[in-house]
Amino acid sequence: MGGPGRRPKSWSRWSTIERELRTGGKTLIAGVDEVGRGSLAGPVVACAIIMPPDARAIRGVDDSKMLTRQKRERLAELIRSRALALAIGAASSREIDRLNIYHATVLAMRRALTRLPVPPDHVLIDGREIRTLGISHTAVVGGDGRCHSIACASIIAKVTRDRLMRALAARHPAYSWDHNVGYGTRTHWNAVEQSGACPHHRRSFLVSRQLSLDLGDDEAVICEAEGRATSDARRATT
Repeated sequence: MGGPGRRPKSWSRWSTIERELRTGGKTLIAGVDEVGRGSLAGPVVACAIIMPPDARAIRGVDDSKMLTRQKRERLAELIRSRALALAIGAASSREIDRLNIYHATVLAMRRALTRLPVPPDHVLIDGREIRTLGISHTAVVGGDGRCHSIACASIIAKVTRDRLMRALAARHPAYSWDHNVGYGTRTHWNAVEQSGACPHHRRSFLVSRQLSLDLGDDEAVICEAEGRATSDARRATT
């Protein structure tokens, strides 16, 4: 058992969701998760994965955010070697700007699911239900820390995207993507202000940042709240 605030590392810590689905005849369960929603640059990347139904959870697997880079890399290789089926889907920065981050994330998840070489009996996704996904699924809030298949997807998606951003860093060294993998660190923002944006930046995210700087904290908070309300209203009608 871990100390206070730490999750136990035993395979038995996982919820019974996957077990109950398999007992009910849903043998091949696809876990789905995405990474990169809050990044300033680069794509949002999703992974869909089907793990063997009769095998124990891989020791050490957890929500990718709870793991070090070294542990994620090691576990990613092990997950890939054991997975029955695995697929990656992504939505580019241009698609994010065109669709908004919510719909681009749904697109990345849908692409990952449709690329699975083996059709799943059921799909588990991290977060809340997505009506526009177009595929029957069960949404699990905090699923990357509760469901083994979702946690495996979380690790693969994170490792895949991080490797991509580090590769892009070689072509765009000013932004330090080899360290921040596209997220808006102080160093990254300073580089954007000094060197401008590149094609991999999400222009809509840059505009939001500039609006915050121009209006000041109070007005920016109001605009952000109005933007969320508008976005929520649009989702409700789609």
